[in-house]
Amino acid sequence: MPKEADNSEAARPIAAAQPVIRIAELVKRYQDRNVLEHVNLDVYPAETMVIMGGSGCGKSTLLRILIGAIAPDGGRVELFGDNIADLDEHQMDAVRKRFGILFQSGALFNSMTVGDNVALPLREHTNLDEDTIAIMVRIKLEQVGLRHAMDLMPAEISGGMKKRAALARAIALDPEILFYDEPSAGLDPVTSAEIDQLILNLSRKLGVTSVVVTHEMDSAFRIADRMAMLDKGVMLKVASRQEFADIRDSAPSGDLNHDLIRQFLRGEDQGPITARRLGSDYEEDIMEAAENF
Repeated sequence: MPKEADNSEAARPIAAAQPVIRIAELVKRYQDRNVLEHVNLDVYPAETMVIMGGSGCGKSTLLRILIGAIAPDGGRVELFGDNIADLDEHQMDAVRKRFGILFQSGALFNSMTVGDNVALPLREHTNLDEDTIAIMVRIKLEQVGLRHAMDLMPAEISGGMKKRAALARAIALDPEILFYDEPSAGLDPVTSAEIDQLILNLSRKLGVTSVVVTHEMDSAFRIADRMAMLDKGVMLKVASRQEFADIRDSAPSGDLNHDLIRQFLRGEDQGPITARRLGSDYEEDIMEAAENF
């Protein structure tokens, strides 16, 4: 099992403050199926919250709701104290400037250099002159160890470098929140660990609040202050990294939720998750697959 770094309890105490993100009784339906069922979650300033769960659990849908890409069918999502459902497009644009997003694919524009990709939000959302933007781009690329690649095209850099370039673009406007969609997906273990360290550095040095959606458990246990586990749209548990580590390292208890979480964290091929899959019907499997597109 991975050794967890001391990045929360002692080194990074969570301030006694109001949540920067508050999710209350959140519901999202596709046709007649609840993808998210009365989900509740608070995320506090400067903490790293890892949201995890298997395919079809609803974590990608939750992330899309948090960034305002889709609307919920019930409940509320507050960012910086505002219910985003109450905001008009102009107000929502102002909120979006306060957070950054690292997409799973990186989502770099292939027709632009790495430097121009990072410069894009500065050109779109500020009145800075080009000389100042050039300086800011170098600073952001330096923060992710990529200043030497400023003039390269995305096709000329590796997958890990693309993730770092996309992260530099995500922090271009000095956001207060960073959302990460499977930041370690498709990366080798060393590169994945490097991305994890960048996430930790941004949180420690800049006080950024991080919400990381992942099913990569090595990464999750490296970076999390707290963790939240979704299962079939239901929030099974929100707790500290250590509490989840204790469940992972425990023996089966006979409690369904405990054993389900334990199996997921350990990546075992026997347990309540696999037993449930064997008993699921074809229609349910198709709906779970559709939610992941």
